[in-house]
Amino acid sequence: MALRDLTVGILQLHSSRGKAEALERLARLSRRVREADLIVMPEYSMIDPTDAPLEILRREAESPGEPGPWLRAAERLAAEHSACVVATFFEPAPDGRVYNSAAVIEPGGGVLGVYRKTHLFDAYGYRESEKIAPGGEVFRPVEACGARLGLMICFELRVCELARLQALQGAEVLVAPAAWYRGPLKEEALHVLARARAHENTLYTVVAALAGPRFTGRSTIVDPMGVQLLDAGPMEAYAEARLEAWRLEEARRSLPILRLLRRDLLGLPPGGRDI
Repeated sequence: MALRDLTVGILQLHSSRGKAEALERLARLSRRVREADLIVMPEYSMIDPTDAPLEILRREAESPGEPGPWLRAAERLAAEHSACVVATFFEPAPDGRVYNSAAVIEPGGGVLGVYRKTHLFDAYGYRESEKIAPGGEVFRPVEACGARLGLMICFELRVCELARLQALQGAEVLVAPAAWYRGPLKEEALHVLARARAHENTLYTVVAALAGPRFTGRSTIVDPMGVQLLDAGPMEAYAEARLEAWRLEEARRSLPILRLLRRDLLGLPPGGRDI
């Protein structure tokens, strides 16, 4: 088990109309970081794509191999606080759309892993796929700043299989950047899903959710037994919570669901780590 006690900081940014505005918001909110070992930003932090033309998203997009102002700012944030950062961004896709991506950046600026959202939000009358291309791979958990991190993005909190596959690969902390659109019962759904993914996989779940007129905010951190440790409220905010290794150890000892799974019956791959 890789997990050590660590502090997670959530940058609950307000939505922005462009990268310049987003960089200003990121710089201002980052000054509130205190003791975080891991810092997470919401989905759509770089720009709110809801009404943005695809040409704007393509122009603003960056690549981890050739970072622009947004990813360089995330690298500086990691270096300044000696923390890992989960940074969200738009990345050029070969078909003319963009990927909705998240990168795990280590304190030295290296990229430990990149995830491109695989399940797009074509629901509730919205079609994310008009501008966003789906990624083609489930994220493989990475060792980062004292934890083995898994990644999923927003709508994918509803795809329990993604969380389960990463838990079976040893994920101890599931990070879910989100831009959760407002609507009837949407905040309740966000928290129910976060608690379910945590409890059914006995791992910590960290949801960094965008704030703003279209979005709920309400970022949360849930422990491996489904207990909510943090609710950041609806406005732009910075919040921290402590993740303790003993909670994970006790949850997996008393509720060994990952070992009890009949993987042969469910078509699941064998676990590659001691869980």
